[in-house]
Amino acid sequence: MTIEKEEYQVCDACGVSAEMGFIIKENDDTADVKVFANGKDALEIELSNYLALAKEVNANYKVETTPVNADSTELTARIQFECSAEKLIFELRSRSLAK
Repeated sequence: MTIEKEEYQVCDACGVSAEMGFIIKENDDTADVKVFANGKDALEIELSNYLALAKEVNANYKVETTPVNADSTELTARIQFECSAEKLIFELRSRSLAK
């Protein structure tokens, strides 16, 4: 009996080979977002941009944020989507928001 092992083929367009299971993992549906700004109001404005994008991906997202005070310069949010693909779409689209 002969066992043949198939090698992954490199994509000519991007030079990468992988299986979708390595990119989209089951139950990996939560995106961690860190926002940096001076003060609570500025942090909330920055976060609202990410939440608007999350709503475009899926209006049924859930969000948890770290408490911030008036002098805070960093806010961490965990945005949970209904599936892993939505999280991946959000992460790819949110690159345009990062400064």
